[in-house]
Amino acid sequence: MTQPIVSASWLFEHIDHPDLIILDATIKKVTAKENQNLAVEKIKNARFFDIKNAFSDTTTDIPNMLASPTVFEKACRTLGISNHHKIVVYDRLGIYSSPRVWWMFKTMGHQQIAVLDGGLPAWKEENLPTEPESNLNTYLQGDFIADYNPNLVINADEILHNITSNDILILDARSPGRFLGSEPEPRASLKSGHMPNAVNLHYEKVLQNGKIKPVSELKEILQHFTIADKKLIFTCGSGITACIIMLAATLAGYNHLSIYDGSWSEWGQLEGVPIQC
Repeated sequence: MTQPIVSASWLFEHIDHPDLIILDATIKKVTAKENQNLAVEKIKNARFFDIKNAFSDTTTDIPNMLASPTVFEKACRTLGISNHHKIVVYDRLGIYSSPRVWWMFKTMGHQQIAVLDGGLPAWKEENLPTEPESNLNTYLQGDFIADYNPNLVINADEILHNITSNDILILDARSPGRFLGSEPEPRASLKSGHMPNAVNLHYEKVLQNGKIKPVSELKEILQHFTIADKKLIFTCGSGITACIIMLAATLAGYNHLSIYDGSWSEWGQLEGVPIQC
């Protein structure tokens, strides 16, 4: 596994490999209507990766904050995950929450992780084997050990300290309307606008028909921003879609990348922080 993304055909070819684990990391979009239709089937042998509960910090009101290494380790072991495993993660929306899990594992020191390009829709389009979501598989306890990499995460204090630096650039994955403050935030308690030194790269711009765009197109998109040799900080509403554009930047060959884990869910409620519209 040498790339951060794999195709449905690649996964099908390797689906019975004893070291492979498939994770279903589906969550509902925060902007989705209540009746959003998510499939009630999964890829054969997939294990549900519960971003919202088992793998998030449930002691804070800020959604989707990364769990501590200790909590992450325990949840991985419950899913039967060990350090020797190769992991493919997907979601049922194409590419939405799966890159978040890719980033989480990278942050916890696990490199053998890739996103399924196009997710479950791409898998089903090729008529590859699925099973009912209700099928509960059993697996042996894992012994995953986290090796936390703080370079892939940044917090509000670090952003405040460096917000005027020419050495960083913040890329915001929210919609242009939310970035500019002309659309309300889906979380009503949050202010509108964006951080200084931020540019808008809506996550949908790096996707096409639920898949990540070709590397050549990703490079062309990112070349519109002056980002050479800068540390890139990715943010969004709650840390989910920021990971999509981080994945795009990784595929395009950029380094020095980190996620602002609190994202606008935190920044938009902080007192005294700079906000632009």
